[in-house]
Amino acid sequence: MSLLTPATESPSKEKLYLVQLDGLRFLAVTLVMLDHWLGEKNSLPLGYFGVNLFFVLSGFLITRILIHSKQADDRLQRSHGHSLRQFFIRRSLRIFPIYYLTIIILAIVGFQAARENFVWFMTYTQNFWIIIHQTWFGALDHLWSLAVEEQYYIFFPFLVLFLPLRRLPVVLATLVGLAFLLRVYLFVTGAPWMVQFVFMPACLDAFGLGGVLAFLMVFRRELFNKLVGNTGFLLASLFLYTLNVYLMSTTSPSRNVYTDVFDRFFTSLFCFFIIGKSVVGYGGLARWVLEHPVSNYLGRISYGLYLFHNLVFNYYHTPPDFITVRAWNRVLREMPFLVDTGADTTLKFLFFYGITVLLATVSWYVVEKPFNALKDRFSY
Repeated sequence: MSLLTPATESPSKEKLYLVQLDGLRFLAVTLVMLDHWLGEKNSLPLGYFGVNLFFVLSGFLITRILIHSKQADDRLQRSHGHSLRQFFIRRSLRIFPIYYLTIIILAIVGFQAARENFVWFMTYTQNFWIIIHQTWFGALDHLWSLAVEEQYYIFFPFLVLFLPLRRLPVVLATLVGLAFLLRVYLFVTGAPWMVQFVFMPACLDAFGLGGVLAFLMVFRRELFNKLVGNTGFLLASLFLYTLNVYLMSTTSPSRNVYTDVFDRFFTSLFCFFIIGKSVVGYGGLARWVLEHPVSNYLGRISYGLYLFHNLVFNYYHTPPDFITVRAWNRVLREMPFLVDTGADTTLKFLFFYGITVLLATVSWYVVEKPFNALKDRFSY
C-alpha cells in the first residue's frame, strides 16, 4: 500500500470550501488597509502581516487544489497536462480581468505610475522594477504582492503535478529553507532591504508553509488535527511572532536581522497555525467573526478590496485635492464637532472602507463574478 493513499472520490465543491477562510481574507485585507490608511499613527507591521497571511493562505489552497487534481489524473489515467491547463485557465479567469482592466483604465486616464510603467504591470514584473530602481510606485505600491503570487503560480504547479507526491514534503521544506537562506545571504551581503521584501524567492517560506499545511490535511489528517487543534502550538507561534516584532522595534538600525531575515518566517509560522485552526474551525467569538455573513462577503470580494484600497486613499501618497480626500473634508466641515475628538480617525477609516467596499462590490458583480462563473467550464 502506498504511504500516500489517494482519495477514492473527487472532493465535492462543498467539501473544498472552508467557510472560515473567507473570514480570514477579510481580516487580512483589513489589516493592510489599516496599515496604508493610518500611516504614522500605526507602528505595528499590520500590512506586512496581512500580506503574509494571504501568501500562506495561497500556498495552502493552491497546494490542496493541485494534490486533488493530481489524484484525479491518476485515478482517471489521464495526463497531468489536463490539470495544468485547467489550473492556469482558472487562475487567469479569477485574477486577470479586473487587474488588467484596472491598469488599462489608470493608464488611459493618465495615472502616472500606471502609464509610465505600463509594461511592468502588464507582465506582473513590477516587483523587479522596485528592486532595480529601489523605490515605490506610490498608490500602486501594493501591487508588488500580486506579482509575487503570479510568479509563484508559474512554477509551483509543475512541482506538484510532475514530481511524486511522496517527495512533496521535501520539496516544500526545500522552498522554506531556500527562502530563509536567501534572506540571510541578502542581509549578510548588504543588499537593499527592498530586495528581500518583494523578491518572490525570498517569500517562498510563506507559500511553502501553506503547502505543508495542505499536505498534512490531505495525507496526514490525524497529525494535522493534533497540530492545529492544539491551542498551545498556536500560542507558541504567537509568542515567537510577538518576540520577533519586539526585537524588530528595539534593535538598531531600523532594518536589522529581525526585520529582514526572521520576520517573514515567524509571521508565516503564526499564519500557519491561524489558518490550520480555521480549517478545523474556531469556536466562540472567533467563529462568530469569521463566519458572519458580512465577514464572508468581504472575504469573497477581498481581491477587489486589496486592488482598489490604495487608490481610494493612501496616507503617504494621496494628494490633498484628491476626490476622496475632498469628500472626507466636506464631511468634517458638515460635522466640525468630530475634529480632534479621536473619533474622526475611526470614522475616516470607515468612510474610506465604505468607498472601497462599494468599488469592490461593483467590480465583483460586473467583472469578477461573471468571469469566475466561466471556471465551471474548466473543472479539474
